Amino acid sequence: MKKARALNSIAKLARKRRQAVLDNLGGPPLLLRAAPEVVRNGDVHFSYRQDSNFHYLTGFEEPDAILVAIPGGGKDHKTVLFVRPRNAEREIWDGKRYGISGAKRQFGADEAYKIEEFWDKLDEIGSDWNSLAVSLGVDPGFDRRLLDHFGKRLTGRPRRNQGLPSFVDPRPAIHERRLIKSPDEVECLATAARITTEGHKVAMAIAEPGMYEYEVQAEVEAVFRREGSPRNGYPSIVGSGPNACTLHYVANDRRMRRGELLLIDAGAEYGQYSADVTRTFPIAGPFSDAQKAIYELVLRTQKKCIRAVRPGTPVSRLLTMSQREITKGLLELHILRGRFDTNFKKKKFRDYYMHGLGHWLGMDVHDCGAYEQPDGKPIVLEPGMVATVEPGIYIRPNDKSVKKEFRGIGVRIEDDILVTRDGNRNLTEAAPKEIKDVEALTG
Repeated sequence: MKKARALNSIAKLARKRRQAVLDNLGGPPLLLRAAPEVVRNGDVHFSYRQDSNFHYLTGFEEPDAILVAIPGGGKDHKTVLFVRPRNAEREIWDGKRYGISGAKRQFGADEAYKIEEFWDKLDEIGSDWNSLAVSLGVDPGFDRRLLDHFGKRLTGRPRRNQGLPSFVDPRPAIHERRLIKSPDEVECLATAARITTEGHKVAMAIAEPGMYEYEVQAEVEAVFRREGSPRNGYPSIVGSGPNACTLHYVANDRRMRRGELLLIDAGAEYGQYSADVTRTFPIAGPFSDAQKAIYELVLRTQKKCIRAVRPGTPVSRLLTMSQREITKGLLELHILRGRFDTNFKKKKFRDYYMHGLGHWLGMDVHDCGAYEQPDGKPIVLEPGMVATVEPGIYIRPNDKSVKKEFRGIGVRIEDDILVTRDGNRNLTEAAPKEIKDVEALTG
């Protein structure tokens, strides 16, 4: 009963989202496909995860499905779902399917058919379409069949003088909608953040010299699973010592040593929404003086940028703020030398801070949404947007231009920030990052 109520709520929310996207598109029907299953090797598939846009507009999590949403000329539309039918034999192997009746009863489809019937039914429901919102270029095979299907309008002795419909990419309209999170979405993100925070706290407490990075990874991800996260939002980065200087390090197979830092970038997914948190901490002990100096600079930069997250702030201003703060700090530590203006103009900070300040966060860890307007002006923050704030400094082990004690230090600190009406809310503030709190756990 509880699951049925949840699905009913999802169906109602998805219908509202579909209507908003159709209104934004301004006329054409919408055709959207589920993510395909992908073979990993042999007859084994990768663990399935639904396409984010499809899930956002349907709540439906099975593969081999197609959504057709047809504007109704008023405030409502007709939803047609094509899905896998119930199959007793296959369900013994792969689990229960919702089938035709489930697509209508649980997911609010006005009409539902077997996926095998799609092309025949398209003749009926799409015979008079002069435009269609569909993402071309994703699957060339499907594109060719779609073009061939509509191309038949002018073959033989056509009843109407109709050529191909005009095609519109629906993704910008969907992504614009997804950029502003609803209260339900914020709740999912907050839950993912809570679970992720618990994982990072465990890592700080159990990491010891002699352990392998993958052992810490296992402990973090075990917390995710126990707390209700079905999967990670992305592959976990667990980089000790010099590995912390590789931004997307995922081998996680090095044995950790005393006196090193451990950088963990790991996030749990909940309700198909992902957290994204990075913490850097000493392995079973306090920070060294050099580690502390770099860490304090990154933390100071991050906190300053988070304070600036509020409605009306251009996203580009936050990045510039972080670059200026990092440049100033690197000069104070004599890692950079010379005048501030010269170093900043030449972007010398990029030798040590080479990535952006953050990214949108939601159903995808690097979530959809533009950072610039069509005229090139930066997007301005609005309530409901969620973004990461993650400055970092990475000093390569072989960088002989800096003092030896700084070499091989990599530090990144990342939190998930919701823009609110009067400022922001840090969804991951419970993950320790103040030096005294971190050292209390690493002790």
